[in-house]
Amino acid sequence: MKKQETYQPFTPSSLPRNCFLSVTVFLLLLQGCALPTRRDAVPAEFTTQATVPGIPDARFFADSGVESILPFALAGMEREKQFLARSGHRGPLPPVNFLAISGGGDNGAFGAGLLVGWTDAGNRPEFKLVTGISTGALIAPFAFLGPAYDDTLKKLYTTISQDDVLEKRTIFAAVFDDAMADNRPLWQLVSQYIDEAMLVEIANEYNKGRFLMIATTDLDARRPVIWNMGAIAASKDPKAVDLFRNIMVASAAIPGAFPPTMIDVEVDGTPYHEMHVDGGAMAQVFTYPPSLNIGEESKVRHFERDRTLYIIRNARLDPDWASVDRRTLDILSRTISSLIQTQGVGDLYQIYTIAQRDGIDYNLAYIGANFNAEHKMDFDTDYMRKLFDYAYQLAREGYPWQKYPPGFSAPASD
Repeated sequence: MKKQETYQPFTPSSLPRNCFLSVTVFLLLLQGCALPTRRDAVPAEFTTQATVPGIPDARFFADSGVESILPFALAGMEREKQFLARSGHRGPLPPVNFLAISGGGDNGAFGAGLLVGWTDAGNRPEFKLVTGISTGALIAPFAFLGPAYDDTLKKLYTTISQDDVLEKRTIFAAVFDDAMADNRPLWQLVSQYIDEAMLVEIANEYNKGRFLMIATTDLDARRPVIWNMGAIAASKDPKAVDLFRNIMVASAAIPGAFPPTMIDVEVDGTPYHEMHVDGGAMAQVFTYPPSLNIGEESKVRHFERDRTLYIIRNARLDPDWASVDRRTLDILSRTISSLIQTQGVGDLYQIYTIAQRDGIDYNLAYIGANFNAEHKMDFDTDYMRKLFDYAYQLAREGYPWQKYPPGFSAPASD
């Protein structure tokens, strides 16, 4: 006869000693961990009414209608007209150049190298508009201020390592924190270069009618935000430097990998927090919202001029082959990177369409299929140096700017 089993209630002592210790440690960690806190999010119905205290023209939502965006453009045009008048300019408006710098992590070394090589080639123009997302946001202020900051760009993208950007957290961060790594090192790195003196320089250029724009994603509202960095610099608000730094770091804060940046805003005097993450969650590169028809507005308001756009895509556009392990995280990671890649290509097509509509000369640069340096890890110093040198040499010899987005060719002429 089968011996009858006696029920034994579960107690900690019934566990093997090692297992008991592991469970005990885990329970202690549970008790000691608390999720990061935040102020209330902006209620949905007040999203577009929220402003940064003391700097009402600090930003706008990129998907807003032209009525929200046009005042920024017209105010800039008025500042430029006044500057040209003070400078003794007469006659038609001079030609202008736009620069859009994409995301791409440590592939930002491509954009940095291209800009420095472009300077040494002797034909790098001044840009009326500079935009940046993610790593492009880290490059944009230095590109905006011109060749005087080339040495800084080179240092940033040829000497830093992973330790200068992030501090890894434990595996428990996946459940009990807001990211798998801390980006305080990046904040400290940005703070070395972004100071009050630099904001004064940016403000001076802003007062000439030039624009520096950086994009982030408002994660609560799930909407793209374009920050008017020149207005922030010119505000003379005592918190402007920290806000400027926060926006740069937020634009490069890959969700899940890096913590979001909490931005203080208010609605009718009531304070709230907006949660901002990588602008790349919405787009990989941008110029200005499509609702702003520069071509049409120029004709109506007599602002006609020649406009040239340069886009630096800090990524390859050819297929990037890799053997993917049959594991959930590897498959998810590869899929997400594929989505980012195709989103970036789609952005190039959208910008091309806008440029065609508005009569803007389109020029595109990207990492070529002939660059094959080994990439061992994120923010691999050796890889970044090689990529910087690759882009530098191309630009120094005269970069072959592409006139169309990838896979597109000029329509056949009749």
